[in-house]
Amino acid sequence: MSQIQISFLRHKCIGCNACVEAAPEHWVISKTDGKSYLRKSRQRGQYFLKEVNWLEYDANARAAANCPVKIIRLKEV
Repeated sequence: MSQIQISFLRHKCIGCNACVEAAPEHWVISKTDGKSYLRKSRQRGQYFLKEVNWLEYDANARAAANCPVKIIRLKEV
């Protein structure tokens, strides 16, 4: 079974908390700078990346849809 890759442009985050509300098991607001952080992600260039299974797709799709600056993307890998 394939997985879903979440990509996130953290430097463009405005700290609105929409992703945390949709998928708190994957997203948290940093106490340091007030921006969202994708838990257990790895950084590649400007992107933070994380692979999740299909069972976690719906919550993260809501996080992406709710993001007002549209900096969260999901794709099948």
